[in-house]
Amino acid sequence: MAVFAFLGNLFIPQPWLALIPALLFAAVYRWSGRKVAAVAGGAWLLYAVYEYSLYRRWLCSGECNIRVDLLLLYPTLLVLSLIAVVIVVARKARRASGGGVAA
Repeated sequence: MAVFAFLGNLFIPQPWLALIPALLFAAVYRWSGRKVAAVAGGAWLLYAVYEYSLYRRWLCSGECNIRVDLLLLYPTLLVLSLIAVVIVVARKARRASGGGVAA
């Protein structure tokens, strides 16, 4: 839960910071061609837009203090990001060792 608190303290007051992982995963996609990296980048981009909309009070009437949605969003973003990193690193390591088929 400390990770969720850290993410909340980082992204809720400064939602534009969620664009950093979005851009990093977009760059990983361009470098590796793995669609899972593009999906992770897209998820982070959608989260950045959603969080910014809440920050600007476009999606709530001003009483946005109870963020139950983050109990679903943060684990989803973290798992998706972890899967993307593991798949990209494993595929590149397999290619570097000569054991994998180019995909």
